[in-house]
Amino acid sequence: MRNYTELSKEWRFVKTAASAIEAAESQAAEQISIPNTWNAIDGQDGGNDYYRGTCWYVRELTEEEMTPAEEGGSIYLEFDGVAMSCDVYLDGEKLTHHDGGYSLFRVNMNAYQGKAHTLALAVSNEDNGRVYPQKADFTFYGGIYRMVRLVKTPAVHFALGYMGTSGFRVTPQVDLEGGCAEVLVTAYVEGADGLDASVTFETDGQVRTAPVENGSATVSFILSPVHLWDGVKDPYLYEMKASLSSGDEIRTRYGCRKFEINGEGFFLNGKAYPLRGVSRHQDRKGLGNALTLKEHQEDMAFIREIGANTVRLAHYQHAQEFYDLCDENGIVAWAEIPYITQHMSGGLENTLSQMEELIVQNYNHPCIAVWGLSNEITAASPVNEELLNNHRMLNDLCHHIDPTRATTMANVFMLEIDSPILEIPDVNSYNLYFGWYLGELSQNDEFFDEYHAKYPERAIGFSEYGADANPAYHSSHPERSDYTEDYQALYHEHILKMIDERPYLWATHVWNLFDFAADGRDEGGKHGENQKGLVTFDRKYRKDAFYLYKAAWNKEDKFVHLCGKGYVNRAEDKTKIKVYSNLPAVDLYVDGALFAHQEGERIFTFEVAISGEHAIEARAVDAAGNEVKDSMKVVRVDQPDESYIYNNQAAKVINWFDAGELDPDAFSVQDTLGELRANPQAGAVVNAMMEKASASRGDVANAVKDNPALQRMMGKMTLISLLKQGGADEESIKSLNRILQGIKK
Repeated sequence: MRNYTELSKEWRFVKTAASAIEAAESQAAEQISIPNTWNAIDGQDGGNDYYRGTCWYVRELTEEEMTPAEEGGSIYLEFDGVAMSCDVYLDGEKLTHHDGGYSLFRVNMNAYQGKAHTLALAVSNEDNGRVYPQKADFTFYGGIYRMVRLVKTPAVHFALGYMGTSGFRVTPQVDLEGGCAEVLVTAYVEGADGLDASVTFETDGQVRTAPVENGSATVSFILSPVHLWDGVKDPYLYEMKASLSSGDEIRTRYGCRKFEINGEGFFLNGKAYPLRGVSRHQDRKGLGNALTLKEHQEDMAFIREIGANTVRLAHYQHAQEFYDLCDENGIVAWAEIPYITQHMSGGLENTLSQMEELIVQNYNHPCIAVWGLSNEITAASPVNEELLNNHRMLNDLCHHIDPTRATTMANVFMLEIDSPILEIPDVNSYNLYFGWYLGELSQNDEFFDEYHAKYPERAIGFSEYGADANPAYHSSHPERSDYTEDYQALYHEHILKMIDERPYLWATHVWNLFDFAADGRDEGGKHGENQKGLVTFDRKYRKDAFYLYKAAWNKEDKFVHLCGKGYVNRAEDKTKIKVYSNLPAVDLYVDGALFAHQEGERIFTFEVAISGEHAIEARAVDAAGNEVKDSMKVVRVDQPDESYIYNNQAAKVINWFDAGELDPDAFSVQDTLGELRANPQAGAVVNAMMEKASASRGDVANAVKDNPALQRMMGKMTLISLLKQGGADEESIKSLNRILQGIKK
């Protein structure tokens, strides 16, 4: 029988050592348990100075642990995830090297059975030019951050040696018209050379036996009628069991479903099924990426609560526990490798190996619909033959290993829609941030309208969109760049409406469900965090925008939510009270008295006069007569509460004139960049200014200034909008405006 032993305890961590022997003998070793990362704190506190180097993990393997379960049996070390590269040593002897921080790998220990040994791992997250990721907007945690096991098997056993394989592949092919499915299953066997071995397969009460030939055995089953894996409505899972006469046995769950993607959208089991959901980074405040099943389950609970039916698992292979949770909950998943931001000439082999591991290890998961080739890879890399060839090789590899699934890419917003790289994957998606990093919200609408009009047969999705929000910041007049929870909510209100009006979008994924660590960031009142999440990094606070999506997607959990609970002190005579709900009518109470009744969909707004401290309550009743409610308080104050304002000059809102103070016959900072550049004199002024100032930050800081698509997008923006985004101070804007006002149109 197969036996698994988790090696979670009795590890020693050594930050620096010159060799495996020195690490094993170090007197400075720290006693730890697995999972572990050395960047749980410094990878989240900002400064872009978290430790990226080589650290050591040491553990003694006892004679008992290294004794096989039976005579002639095999022993493997199994690592679920070691970031980013590691060398494995036994008693100072190097056994193997692995590149890729997110996939499972194993080490054959048969030559070392029956004796005690000292295991040492040199683990590195150092900057290099061959292992992805290296340039991206998230922290690259180092460590043995997933579980380590000893796996003991009989001499003849299901394969463990190839790319972290599960041992077999299950391929359901659904016949929707016939109401049945053919399930092809292949098991791979090691140690059977020269032996008369066979595999017995069992599923759904059926049993088949096939001989092992050239290291594998294959059979097929007919399931009729077939119980479909039908997304969140009915994520039904079958189990496949394979066994050998040696006693080795493996099991996997699988689902029978049919995915189709075309220019009209996404289809599940022959029916339109628009994928509407979120993206997820795996890390958490104070833990980094060293998670347990508990944290994975909590994250899935948020996905179910918001009502999403899809998740983009960015930007790397996630833990097997999370793919399992997607299977169980009917969440359609986008799985991808960390080929991101900047192409590395020395990284071709690593992209291929990480993709092969991703597919081989996750092939049986019914939740996975697409394999992602790359993310925003043209943000800092030109579209040249080397880049195209890397993507062609990845695309071909995906289809060779897995002909049943489509490939996709997440493209950066400035990539031209006629770029040849878009012709490589089966389907595409774009990451757009109009209304946050640059441009106006309406440009998101315009982009997809233009794309769909030009390529109506192509499948196009919306793989990232979002706006940063710190729940401490609020405004009655929210604007882009103010980091308020209120602007984030307005942003998502627009985007959600835009998505609803374009059902052909095969998948849309909010960036991001959770705030996450990006140690190079220092903005929005926090250090080392990307704050685009709908939920805070510690998972303790759902931002208002979370409830907007819950109102749109979750039809079961009836609720009302008052927005702006943190915006207590308000310096205005009348204030807007906004409610999100998935019920069709809301009653608003002020100081215990009914203020107004309103019917609508998702968003309910009320204008309330305030003079002192007021208790606000929203109530609604579901079809069964059950009442739901939410409450908050507001206080009228004389002066704006400065604690609600992000006090960073780069994000201050500058409203120092109104249109009546401008000469309409002359240029001003209220004109668009395109309008200004169309005039030689005004264009010269603006171009000189643009040489000294950046109109971008954060994720798009490396955008190529001469990119024609980017220039076209910027041309639609007002100059004052660009200046605010770039952090220009008030006096500089006034000075520039005076110059432009001297140039007649």
